[in-house]
Amino acid sequence: MAIHELFAYIHVRNAAEAIAFYTTVFGATEKFRLVEPGGRLGHAELDFAGTTLMISEAFPEYGILAPEAGTPTFMTLHLHVDNCDEVIARALKAGATLDMAAQDHFYGERSGSFRDPSGHRWSVGHSIEEVAPEEMQRRYTAMMNASAA
Repeated sequence: MAIHELFAYIHVRNAAEAIAFYTTVFGATEKFRLVEPGGRLGHAELDFAGTTLMISEAFPEYGILAPEAGTPTFMTLHLHVDNCDEVIARALKAGATLDMAAQDHFYGERSGSFRDPSGHRWSVGHSIEEVAPEEMQRRYTAMMNASAA
């Protein structure tokens, strides 16, 4: 068996608003959308610089739900960008809520995270240093030991 691609597929309450947010904040472009006669968006695809994000509105009748505001999340979408501080600022201006301000991390990335207006958590970062996995593990262990003390 060959796997050719992996797509993230998210569900939202208002797909038109979510698509507008993603195009404004991330510069994504809409490839296409399929809309039911009643107006509910059944499927859309957005291009994130060559990577596809699939999106639909919630379909509770099929067990497909959108995030609830203020509830824990079970996944995070991570984007590598040129400047995470700029992207996070743009997201906040467009209605996102900040989870973690951008900061430099032990694994060689500056990143922060936010919740988009649809409730999805995004981590946005850019590289500040190349770190070998062994050094990353050393730094991680040191950080965890320091926090346990």
